Amino acid sequence: MDELFFFDGKPEERALYEALLDRIAALGAFSAVVHKTQISLKNRRVFACVSMLRVLPKMQLPPHFLVLTLGLSYPLGSPQIAAKTEAQPNRWTHHIVLGGPDDLDDEQLDWLRQAYEFGNRI
Repeated sequence: MDELFFFDGKPEERALYEALLDRIAALGAFSAVVHKTQISLKNRRVFACVSMLRVLPKMQLPPHFLVLTLGLSYPLGSPQIAAKTEAQPNRWTHHIVLGGPDDLDDEQLDWLRQAYEFGNRI
Protein backbone atom coordinates (compact mmCIF):
# COMPACT_ATOMS: atom_id res chain seq x y z
CA MET A 1 0.00 0.00 0.00
CA ASP A 2 1.40 3.43 -0.77
CA GLU A 3 0.44 6.97 0.10
CA LEU A 4 -1.86 7.29 -2.94
CA PHE A 5 -4.03 4.46 -1.68
CA PHE A 6 -3.85 5.60 1.93
CA PHE A 7 -5.44 8.92 0.98
CA ASP A 8 -7.79 7.53 -1.69
CA GLY A 9 -10.91 9.71 -1.73
CA LYS A 10 -9.40 12.17 0.78
CA PRO A 11 -7.70 14.91 -1.27
CA GLU A 12 -7.77 17.48 1.56
CA GLU A 13 -6.02 15.09 3.94
CA ARG A 14 -3.46 14.19 1.29
CA ALA A 15 -2.73 17.89 0.66
CA LEU A 16 -2.27 18.36 4.41
CA TYR A 17 0.12 15.38 4.52
CA GLU A 18 2.15 16.76 1.60
CA ALA A 19 2.35 20.18 3.30
CA LEU A 20 3.55 18.45 6.47
CA LEU A 21 6.27 16.60 4.53
CA ASP A 22 7.39 19.87 2.92
CA ARG A 23 7.67 21.53 6.33
CA ILE A 24 9.68 18.71 7.92
CA ALA A 25 12.01 17.96 4.99
CA ALA A 26 14.71 20.08 6.65
CA LEU A 27 14.90 17.68 9.61
CA GLY A 28 17.08 15.28 7.65
CA ALA A 29 16.69 11.92 5.96
CA PHE A 30 13.67 9.82 6.84
CA SER A 31 11.35 7.36 5.16
CA ALA A 32 7.59 7.04 5.11
CA VAL A 33 6.19 3.56 5.68
CA VAL A 34 2.51 3.17 4.81
CA HIS A 35 0.39 0.87 6.95
CA LYS A 36 -3.34 0.24 6.88
CA THR A 37 -4.20 2.86 9.53
CA GLN A 38 -1.17 5.15 9.62
CA ILE A 39 1.96 6.35 7.86
CA SER A 40 5.07 5.98 10.01
CA LEU A 41 7.90 8.45 9.58
CA LYS A 42 11.20 6.77 10.40
CA ASN A 43 14.84 7.61 10.70
CA ARG A 44 16.60 5.04 12.88
CA ARG A 45 13.24 4.42 14.59
CA VAL A 46 9.70 5.72 14.15
CA PHE A 47 9.70 9.33 15.33
CA ALA A 48 6.23 10.35 14.13
CA CYS A 49 3.09 8.96 12.55
CA VAL A 50 0.27 10.44 10.54
CA SER A 51 -3.23 9.00 10.77
CA MET A 52 -6.91 9.87 10.76
CA LEU A 53 -7.39 8.47 14.25
CA ARG A 54 -10.22 10.11 16.18
CA VAL A 55 -8.42 11.28 19.28
CA LEU A 56 -11.19 13.74 20.15
CA PRO A 57 -14.97 13.51 19.99
CA LYS A 58 -16.20 13.94 16.41
CA MET A 59 -17.82 17.29 17.21
CA GLN A 60 -14.40 18.69 18.24
CA LEU A 61 -12.63 17.60 15.05
CA PRO A 62 -12.38 19.73 11.91
CA PRO A 63 -14.11 18.33 8.79
CA HIS A 64 -10.73 17.38 7.28
CA PHE A 65 -7.84 16.57 9.59
CA LEU A 66 -4.76 14.51 10.23
CA VAL A 67 -3.44 13.38 13.55
CA LEU A 68 0.28 13.86 13.98
CA THR A 69 1.67 11.47 16.57
CA LEU A 70 5.08 12.15 18.10
CA GLY A 71 7.30 10.06 20.33
CA LEU A 72 9.34 11.90 22.97
CA SER A 73 11.16 10.97 26.16
CA TYR A 74 9.01 13.31 28.27
CA PRO A 75 5.36 14.45 28.39
CA LEU A 76 4.43 17.71 26.71
CA GLY A 77 2.18 20.07 28.62
CA SER A 78 0.34 22.03 25.95
CA PRO A 79 -3.31 22.57 25.00
CA GLN A 80 -2.26 21.61 21.44
CA ILE A 81 -1.87 18.00 22.59
CA ALA A 82 -5.18 16.21 22.07
CA ALA A 83 -4.05 13.08 23.92
CA LYS A 84 -0.86 11.64 25.38
CA THR A 85 0.25 8.46 27.05
CA GLU A 86 3.43 6.90 28.37
CA ALA A 87 3.55 3.91 26.01
CA GLN A 88 6.79 2.62 27.54
CA PRO A 89 8.96 3.93 30.37
CA ASN A 90 10.39 7.28 29.22
CA ARG A 91 8.60 7.06 25.87
CA TRP A 92 5.62 9.39 25.59
CA THR A 93 3.22 9.31 22.66
CA HIS A 94 1.50 12.63 21.83
CA HIS A 95 -1.40 13.15 19.40
CA ILE A 96 -1.88 16.53 17.73
CA VAL A 97 -4.86 17.29 15.47
CA LEU A 98 -4.01 19.25 12.32
CA GLY A 99 -6.95 20.76 10.43
CA GLY A 100 -4.93 22.60 7.78
CA PRO A 101 -1.36 23.36 6.71
CA ASP A 102 -1.25 26.49 8.87
CA ASP A 103 -2.00 24.41 11.98
CA LEU A 104 1.61 23.18 12.01
CA ASP A 105 3.25 25.99 13.95
CA ASP A 106 6.84 26.63 15.09
CA GLU A 107 6.27 24.97 18.45
CA GLN A 108 5.03 21.77 16.80
CA LEU A 109 7.93 21.86 14.33
CA ASP A 110 10.29 22.06 17.30
CA TRP A 111 8.56 19.04 18.87
CA LEU A 112 8.97 17.21 15.55
CA ARG A 113 12.67 18.07 15.53
CA GLN A 114 13.00 16.73 19.08
CA ALA A 115 11.10 13.57 18.13
CA TYR A 116 13.37 13.15 15.08
CA GLU A 117 16.45 13.44 17.30
CA PHE A 118 14.91 11.10 19.89
CA GLY A 119 14.23 8.55 17.13
CA ASN A 120 17.88 8.64 16.14
CA ARG A 121 19.05 8.12 19.76
CA ILE A 122 16.97 5.19 20.89
